[in-house]
Amino acid sequence: MQNVTIINHPLISHKVAMLRNKDTNTKQFRELVEEISTLLTYEAFKDIPTVEVKVETPLEVTVQQIIAENSVAIIPILRAGLGMVNGVHTLFPAAKVGHIGMYRDESTCLPQEYYCKLPQGIESKISILLDPMLATGGSAIAAVDLLKKKGAKNIKCMHIIAAPEGIANLHKAHPDVQIYCAVCDRELNAQSYILPGLGDAGDRLFGTK
Repeated sequence: MQNVTIINHPLISHKVAMLRNKDTNTKQFRELVEEISTLLTYEAFKDIPTVEVKVETPLEVTVQQIIAENSVAIIPILRAGLGMVNGVHTLFPAAKVGHIGMYRDESTCLPQEYYCKLPQGIESKISILLDPMLATGGSAIAAVDLLKKKGAKNIKCMHIIAAPEGIANLHKAHPDVQIYCAVCDRELNAQSYILPGLGDAGDRLFGTK
C-alpha cells in the first residue's frame, strides 16, 4: 500500500514487546513510548528537505546539508499523543507543538473534536500527527481533515500500534498522507479495540483507569 510504512526493526520490536506487557508500570510505559517514538521519527523523516550550508571544521571549510529551520510541527492527538511528543522533540528540539483534542464516542465509536491549537505558518511546515494507537482510523482521519482545513499541506501520521482496518481507512480517506507504524496488529474486536494491542494507551501513559 503506497504511503504506508510498517517499520520492522529489532529495537522497535523489543520495546513494543515490553510496551504490551500488562505488568509494565506507568513510568516504564511512558519511557518506552518516548523511545519508540524517537526510533519511528528517524524513519519517518528520511525524506525531510535540507539546505546547504558551509561549515568551518578545525582543518577546512566544508559543505554540509542541514534541516531547514522551523520546518517541522509536532501535532499530538490528545491525550495519548502527548506521550509521543518528547520522543520526536529529541530529534527536533526546536519544533513547534500544536494540539488537537479528539475523543471517541463510546456508543458510536466516532471521533468528536473538542480542541485545536496549531503553530503559526502550519501551511509551510511538515506536520507530524501523533497517536500511539490507530484503531478504526476515525480520530486520525478527522485530525487530518482538520489540519488540511487549517492549511497544512505536508502531513505525516505516526502510530505505534495499528489495526489493518485503521490503516486501510486512513489511507483511503487521505492517500496523500504518509503513515508510519511500528506494528500492524491482527484486528479490531467488537468494541473497536486493537488485538492483541496493549490496552488503553492513554490510561497506561497517565495512570488513569
